Amino acid sequence: MPLLADPPLRLAGHTMGTPEYSLVEALHLFAQLGLEGAEIICQEDYRCGLSPRASREEAVALGQQARELGVRPVALTPYIWAINALDPQERAAALAELNGVIRLAGALGACFVRVYAGSFPPGSDRWQERWEVLVASLRQLAHLAEEEGVVLAVENHFNTMTPSAALTVRLVEEVGSPAVGILYDQANLSFQGDEDYPEAIALQAGRIVLVHVKDFVPLEAGGAFQASQVFVVREEERRVRSRVVGEGCLPWPAILQRLVASGYRGWLSLEYERRWHPQDLPPAPEGLRRSAEYLRQVLRMLVPAEG
Repeated sequence: MPLLADPPLRLAGHTMGTPEYSLVEALHLFAQLGLEGAEIICQEDYRCGLSPRASREEAVALGQQARELGVRPVALTPYIWAINALDPQERAAALAELNGVIRLAGALGACFVRVYAGSFPPGSDRWQERWEVLVASLRQLAHLAEEEGVVLAVENHFNTMTPSAALTVRLVEEVGSPAVGILYDQANLSFQGDEDYPEAIALQAGRIVLVHVKDFVPLEAGGAFQASQVFVVREEERRVRSRVVGEGCLPWPAILQRLVASGYRGWLSLEYERRWHPQDLPPAPEGLRRSAEYLRQVLRMLVPAEG
């Protein structure tokens, strides 16, 4: 396992929040805002991301540039979800792509690679078969992750096989590798209607390696949440609106206090969703600044965990 943040919780920017910027411009902005880390999207054709086709030398240079700015590369975040595909060729292609991202993360000096637990949208079938393929895939990926000194952070995420905290814990336990942990995302759990934070943190305690921080307000329109894609919720499917952290409905002071009490000592990645929902959120210099200022106020008020 990589060394986590000390003091207990540190703030990282996320390049999802900076779609109008180049990656280097975003790192400069994070530094200006006092954010100590960066979660970096790894995807082709996204301006504020690292290409999965980047060379190892490019990743090394980017990592050095970030550290010179005082910004630690925290995670690489690809959009790959076919690692539980029942078609062997589709699965092999996804694994090959993720292997490349893991190698880039090692060269970058990142702590984590964000991983989707496969794909399981509404209407999917053969759950147990896909689950077994997913476990086998993560065990295979974990060997390379250990070699590269990174941890695979499996996210609580809709339309994957870990939409809930309980399923995420089950997966990590079945994989059984120190190179596979949990990316805790309470916003995802809450708007999906899964576990609230006391249960989610209690279930996942000791396995959480990274935390996403974002906020939202529910729309008046009712109905159960359902999305057709893995990585984004289409406008017509939305049941919430994104908000600056501290200006939505999530009780972040209580969530962070419970995290600290559970023993978590790591990064808080500001998953500011301006890439997907720019109509909801102000530009990053304002919205990320307000989010970070709010979180710093909260962190100053946390009571240290006993022991």
